[in-house]
Amino acid sequence: MNFFYSYETDRGNEKTENQDSILLKRAGDGQNHYCIAAVCDGMGGLARGEAASARVVRCLADWFEREFPGLRRDEARLGESLCGLLVRENERIRAYGEHYGVRMGTTATVLLLTAGRYYIAHVGDSRVYEIGQEIRQLTEDHTLVAREIRQGLLRPEELERDPRRNVLLQCVGASDSVQPQLLSGDLLEGAVYLLCSDGLRHELSAWELQEQLSPAGITDAGVLKQRLGYLTALAMSRGERDNISALAVRTF
Repeated sequence: MNFFYSYETDRGNEKTENQDSILLKRAGDGQNHYCIAAVCDGMGGLARGEAASARVVRCLADWFEREFPGLRRDEARLGESLCGLLVRENERIRAYGEHYGVRMGTTATVLLLTAGRYYIAHVGDSRVYEIGQEIRQLTEDHTLVAREIRQGLLRPEELERDPRRNVLLQCVGASDSVQPQLLSGDLLEGAVYLLCSDGLRHELSAWELQEQLSPAGITDAGVLKQRLGYLTALAMSRGERDNISALAVRTF
């Protein structure tokens, strides 16, 4: 199975800097194609959120280059290795912040595509969607409001209107400990895998994401780039104030 990809990132309507960091890298061994994609949303309410997000992305890029080649045929260790990286980075960033008297933190959502399989390691409220004939959110939001929805205390339609929607239960660098969500599954041929920070989807419906990123209409990376740009502009036109980042991989 092969793929192409694209991305869009913007500081948004009101932010003076973009604290999101993103990663898109591919590799191959002649027969199989591999890809790692990540969105890390630096915490704007903390000092140097952009430094935390950039550090995690650098570590993921190094992992893909140095460790992944030896793990790519070991399904059990692949997910454990990715989650272990996020746990270690939480400890290191937190220790750095304590030493220098600053609080730093970032979400971290990582998608790894291998030969017919996907793996996700996830902390925070960035998301991964799988878009085929339907759209499916693969990750859980690690927020107070999302937990209350899962517990039946709130209705799903109340999520975006709740003033606590951005209260995170865990993030890399600012939590005492993190428990990354680990997911894996069969990779769909002819699908779009979307990673996005919360800035993209606050003002957009799942239906709008599916309409613009329906795989049948995504014929090449240029079209994919155009669609991501349209969605970003649409979110901003509706008043989204946060940084916006979106990465998409189209399999074929």
